[in-house]
Amino acid sequence: MSTEDQRAPRSLAAALRARDDASLAALLRARPDLITPVPTDLTQLATRAGTRASVVRALERLDRFALQTAEALAVAGDPATYAELLGLMAGDTLDPAVADALPGALAALREQALVWGDESCLRLVRTARELLAPSAQHPSPTGLGPSVREATAGMSPGRIQELVATAGLPSTHDAVSAVGALTALFTHRRKMTALLASAPADSVDVLKRLMWGPPYGQVTADPAARLRWLLDRGLLLPTAPGTVVLPREVALHLRGGRAHRTAEPVPPVVEAVATHRPQVVDATAAGQAYTSLATVEELLKDWHEGGPAVLRAGGLSVRDLKRTAVALDVSEPMAAFWVELAYAAGLLASDGEADERYAATPEYDEWLERPPADRWAQLAQVWLAATRTSGVVGGRDLKERALSALGPGLDRSAAPEVRHRVLALLAGLPEGAAPDPEAVLARLRWERPLRGPQSQQSAQGQQGSQGDDDLRSRLARWTLMEAELLGVTGRGALAAHGRALLGGRSATRPAATATAAATDARTGPTGSTGPGDKLPAPHRATAAVSPAASLSPPEQAVATAAAARLLAPLLPEPLDHVLLQADLTAVAPGPLRRPLADVLSVLADVESKGGATVYRFTPGSVRRALDAGRSASDLHAFLTEHSRTPVPQPLAYLIDDVARRHGHLRVGAASAYVRCDDDALLNEILADKRAAPLRLRRLAPTVLATQADPAALLEGLRAMGFAPAAESAEGDVLITRAHAHRTPPRTAPEPVPDGPPVPDTTLLTAAIRAIRAGDLAATTPRKPTEDAAPLAPGQLPRTSSAETLATMQAAVLTGEALWIGYVNAEGTASQRVIAPVRVEGGFVTAYDHTADEVRTYPLHRITGVAELADD
Repeated sequence: MSTEDQRAPRSLAAALRARDDASLAALLRARPDLITPVPTDLTQLATRAGTRASVVRALERLDRFALQTAEALAVAGDPATYAELLGLMAGDTLDPAVADALPGALAALREQALVWGDESCLRLVRTARELLAPSAQHPSPTGLGPSVREATAGMSPGRIQELVATAGLPSTHDAVSAVGALTALFTHRRKMTALLASAPADSVDVLKRLMWGPPYGQVTADPAARLRWLLDRGLLLPTAPGTVVLPREVALHLRGGRAHRTAEPVPPVVEAVATHRPQVVDATAAGQAYTSLATVEELLKDWHEGGPAVLRAGGLSVRDLKRTAVALDVSEPMAAFWVELAYAAGLLASDGEADERYAATPEYDEWLERPPADRWAQLAQVWLAATRTSGVVGGRDLKERALSALGPGLDRSAAPEVRHRVLALLAGLPEGAAPDPEAVLARLRWERPLRGPQSQQSAQGQQGSQGDDDLRSRLARWTLMEAELLGVTGRGALAAHGRALLGGRSATRPAATATAAATDARTGPTGSTGPGDKLPAPHRATAAVSPAASLSPPEQAVATAAAARLLAPLLPEPLDHVLLQADLTAVAPGPLRRPLADVLSVLADVESKGGATVYRFTPGSVRRALDAGRSASDLHAFLTEHSRTPVPQPLAYLIDDVARRHGHLRVGAASAYVRCDDDALLNEILADKRAAPLRLRRLAPTVLATQADPAALLEGLRAMGFAPAAESAEGDVLITRAHAHRTPPRTAPEPVPDGPPVPDTTLLTAAIRAIRAGDLAATTPRKPTEDAAPLAPGQLPRTSSAETLATMQAAVLTGEALWIGYVNAEGTASQRVIAPVRVEGGFVTAYDHTADEVRTYPLHRITGVAELADD
């Protein structure tokens, strides 16, 4: 290939063929769908890069300025020059910021294989042009309409000549040249200015209303004079009965040559609106991190003996979610977040029983034994990578079915990317700096602009509340809120352990240096860039958002451990004591050690939470402890050991009084019975009107019987103020300790990837090697033969078995290389360049130039063979 051919490739495949391996690897990382499966050669890679699905995905991952550049190329000529593109982006005044950033945007499009060609022949991939070019069905985000040539395609030649004459141009001999003359007039700045200067003011106002789009308007059968003046000169062209359009060339003249109302070459700056001392931020985040651990523990403690039932369609019912929110003392959206976080971490799941319920998993017991900082780090890591999104709970799916917590349909594959990006933007600020959430959202919209009507509104400077409703913006808002709840941030600023969770990677450089970097990336006076050119800062930032920028599993494990080490000294030390008060309450001035907290939660009821937890002792709570097998002496010893204040007398009396009456009555199954050695107490029960629903009758002086079940009898007697105890069939008191219900071992839900996974370095190296090898076989020149017809690109050679064998044997003697077609055992056809070494037993052993190794091929799988050209 000559130097001129390398500088001006004639196809996308030729442009890819001129790239080095590093550039191809960058393309495959940015567009991993191109490598699934691995293309056979660069021609197939180019074809796949031009498919609609792949192009749509690539366009959706462009930042706003790169997308604006692609949109400008879609309304430019095909091919376009760099000067034409620069005029469309920077206007007649050549905005310096746009001129500086344009080479970087063009390099980003080239790297994504959306644009190819040098500065004199820029070509947008055909599919991208079809998607971005203006049409009546799909208006362009630029607001431009069709060109004069496109708008006059169905117009009669006589009418075109009338337009030319009315515009003051000489008549031509055919319609094509007439359209060319009209186009030349509309693109000539001086002549066009003179034409518009002679237009009525009302006519110019009509053009200005259509200038930024939409370019279509309605007219009557008898248009007004101001419209007639425009129609007669082709400044408005009819497209359908009653519909006119503003030609693209006219709109560009009115706009001063700009394709977009506002070009956005530099991303919005995320600035701090509040600054706190880093120590305050870290302490606040650490306090919230400990609260998050306590909330998850409280959730699973509430489901200790089996949680809510699983809906038939999967997930929690609305009623159960409300009950969980009340138990956790949080709102329902927050309850959904904690439930989903525990589920994503593998701490809870469904038990799989016939009466299926949610419960803690065995992993939860292991999680409880770990240090608090490690437990938090596990939750934070899971949250960062999870695709299940609690924010959509309560909404509707595409089939109008309600989305429930723990149910199907909650995965949003963009969630991990958005979370990483939001935290990276926070990490780019000085320590202790909290940004304005709207500035973060504006930055994300620039990095991933919306496509469709909302994108068009943004391009036309009409951003409104609609743009705030897109999924990425909602994910960003949820990320900021959830990061604060989880303790990744404090007071809106990223904490030190949150920064460590990202692996120390910060956001992009400030915008002031981005423009300078864009200037440095320019390689010539025309702003041309090559495949290996360094991208300006804004476009390197966009690359960092891609999955390729995420930490690998080993790197993430190191980052998580570092976050836990930073958080550990900030977490409060659990206490081994409480403060007992005379009003039958106990105050825990901080978090309690687990054995103390477990016993106290049985012996007393939590009255209030906060910096200090208040527990209240009641007859019911003391009886609960006695039912669990504790004696009065055990409770006295426990309180004496763990109280920094003396045990108040009212509390001691309460314990002794409940214990004295506890178990005096015994309830068993008759259906149910009550027995007591004190027949006077049984007489008191029979005389009590509240016992009427139990329908008790005396069987013996010390025994009462009823048709109610033992559990209902126990509850009824306790409601009357008695303290009965259940007994077994042998007459022993039953100890009703809480039964910990656990699911069988369960694996945490896997995140749903956003498209094909990003290939690692090993896969990329092997894939590029295979693509290069296939391309070598497909493009190697063959020696022409007199009787063989030329083969189409990609077509395998066809020779008879005898001819194949003879050619192979001759090549062994001469040492020449051959071009073969080969079909493997799976039926996959490929082309190879080999140097035969030995032919025997129906096999040929040869050095495979395409695979760079010695291989053995069955002769019956070789479709044909051809000699290579001498050069």
